[in-house]
Amino acid sequence: MTDCFELLQEPRRPWIDGDALKARFLELSAAVHPDRVHGGTESQRAQANARSAELNAAYNILRETRDRLFHLLELERGAPSRDIQRIPAGTMDLFVEIGQCCRDVDSFLAKTPNSDSPMLKLQRMRQALEWSDRLMALQRQVHARRETVEATLRQMNGAWESAPTPGSAERKGHLPLESLEEAARAISYVSRWTSQLQERLGQLAA
Repeated sequence: MTDCFELLQEPRRPWIDGDALKARFLELSAAVHPDRVHGGTESQRAQANARSAELNAAYNILRETRDRLFHLLELERGAPSRDIQRIPAGTMDLFVEIGQCCRDVDSFLAKTPNSDSPMLKLQRMRQALEWSDRLMALQRQVHARRETVEATLRQMNGAWESAPTPGSAERKGHLPLESLEEAARAISYVSRWTSQLQERLGQLAA
């Protein structure tokens, strides 16, 4: 499989600085941009387009934490992760609370006021604000969860930096792959929750 880290000349590791990754991507992309071979042969232009597309795809994978972690796991294990939908340890209560809150907000939004009464409009506005406050409180919990996982990923970098080189028989045993998979699942749920909560906050504000 394609090694996106190798394509972007980045060492394999769970945590990557986003700004540094973007700078590396722009530098590499500029060197192979199709415009540089605008007057070249059809083969040269095709090669430049293919290389540019490869770099773009690799960058899109590495810049998204969830995609980067599952890609790294697949590289190190030689196979895709299984059971990635399993709820991470310690997040069941949050999973249930967010799911119930989103369903309750959806139910509230589905109820169209059947009166133009200013009193009823004011009441609905107050209810919308109450739901927004609850969603934002959940957002803060999700944000805290993300920060915890990201701190763990930064600490994991040391294991990759000191690991035997890729391809060596000892490498897999040196790396905390189970912990990395747990972090990948956690980030996956955090991203999903962030999107769900933000979507409903936008609907309540409309």
